[in-house]
This record gives sequence, C-alpha cells and structure tokens, in this order.
Amino acid sequence: MAIKKQFTSFEDLLAQSDKPVLVDFYATWCGPCQMMAPLLEQVGHQLKDRLQIVKIDSDRYPNLAQRYGIQALPTLVLFKNGEPVDRIEGLIQGPQLVTHLNNLL
Repeated sequence: MAIKKQFTSFEDLLAQSDKPVLVDFYATWCGPCQMMAPLLEQVGHQLKDRLQIVKIDSDRYPNLAQRYGIQALPTLVLFKNGEPVDRIEGLIQGPQLVTHLNNLL
C-alpha cells in the first residue's frame, strides 16, 4: 500500500527501507495521478512483502523532483539499494505494473 510520509532526508527514507522502494511522484492537481492512487493500493497489497510504495508530492518537494528529472506526472521511480533502477511515466494499469515490477524485484 502507498504511504504518505514526512521525512527529514530522502536518502534516509531509502536507506531505512529493507525492500526496494517504488516512489510515486505526483501532484494533487494531476488527474492521472489521482487515477493512479487506487491502482498503487492494489499493487501494494499484491507486492507488500517485496516492495515499499511511497508517494511524494512533487509540488511540496520540487528539489527531489528536479534531482530525479521528473517532467511528467505521475512518474514512478523504483529504487534498489538507494539508487534509481527504473522509471515509468504516465498512467499504467495495475496488472501491467505488477508484471513489470515482478521482472525487476
């Protein structure tokens, strides 16, 4: 399931996770981002033992969005061992996302 988190350092957030982290860069005004939220909930339930999902509002954390080159919303970035290893821009259906992530986990 997706978690809205406050954090002091994005690096700490990644370092404290014992699983890969899927970061959903979104904005509250973004229609496709709102459509993605329930899909991420489904994906989170299916992959809960293998993946942590975190939502980050790119308007509240513009430096993070800029650091990772976020230009389209929603953008999903998969981090393993603190490093980005994959990204998906735009809306993707839950079953497609699960299949894609299963190949990377």
